Amino acid sequence: MSHSLRVIFAGTPEFAAAALATIHEAGFPVPLVLTQPDRPAGRGMKLQASPVKRYAQEHGIEVAQPPSLRRSGKFPAEAATAIDQLRATPHDVMVVAAYGLLLPQEVLDIPPRGCINIHASLLPRWRGAAPIHRAIEAGDAETGITLMQMDAGLDTGAMISEVRMPIHDTDTTATLHDRLAEAGAKLIVDALIELERSGKLASTPQPADGATYAEKIGKHEAALDWRRPAAELARQVRAFDPFPGGAATLDGTVLKIWSACAVEAPRNAEPGAIVDVTPEGIVVACGEGALRIAQLQKPGGKRLAVRDFLAGSTLAAGQHFDLVQPQ
Repeated sequence: MSHSLRVIFAGTPEFAAAALATIHEAGFPVPLVLTQPDRPAGRGMKLQASPVKRYAQEHGIEVAQPPSLRRSGKFPAEAATAIDQLRATPHDVMVVAAYGLLLPQEVLDIPPRGCINIHASLLPRWRGAAPIHRAIEAGDAETGITLMQMDAGLDTGAMISEVRMPIHDTDTTATLHDRLAEAGAKLIVDALIELERSGKLASTPQPADGATYAEKIGKHEAALDWRRPAAELARQVRAFDPFPGGAATLDGTVLKIWSACAVEAPRNAEPGAIVDVTPEGIVVACGEGALRIAQLQKPGGKRLAVRDFLAGSTLAAGQHFDLVQPQ
């Protein structure tokens, strides 16, 4: 099936690539894709194209990679060139998903049917850069996708549609990301079909109450503070998989913690103390309850289940993880 509605797409990571692929495969013409410049990654720190760029190149879609779209920023010439390219590219609507660059009002005004954002939370809950991580970390029972008519604010535009889904006790950012990416891709295609059919999309202003900001994840947040409740640390570990993981220092070595759950702790156990070691898990006392670690990693090593980790390491009840947070 082919469509006449022309879609400029702006996005960068896998979440966005899933939406681009679904829009393209649904038959909507995509005359131009915007994505962030290639970034150094991996052990060799070689420049790598974003998932969105890779998909676009594999399917013969033109790609632009301006470092900014703000004429008043550090890259005024590059921004001006990209804005001129947007104006010169015939299109009807722009779809934006985890692009990572601010779109000034000048850019938002270019598409005849406006700019639609695919946002991975139930707005106004978790506006900002890391809504999936923060929803798990905070213990939210559900999350979802909101399609939003973009304005110059940070995820403040009117809501077009949403889809809700539960956050399971076993969800990590990786697993929840994949479900949300699939849901977002379906939701945007449904919206584009409706926009093509009727020429407009109904929207509702966001409520003022309940807005929270999902701040970008920093590496320093990996540190596990054993004085906190075990339930919170378990959510932290799930929220920070695949990045930056949980981290804790034992005998001078920083270990990554990749899988853990909250359990009961013996009375009077000191936070950070290992209270039990079995092939099924390493139990560490917390400020409230204990954390049973099921998967961890040494520096330079691989993620290992506890059974495999113990085959090459000696851990015993009575050892203590540092309370000082690793840097």
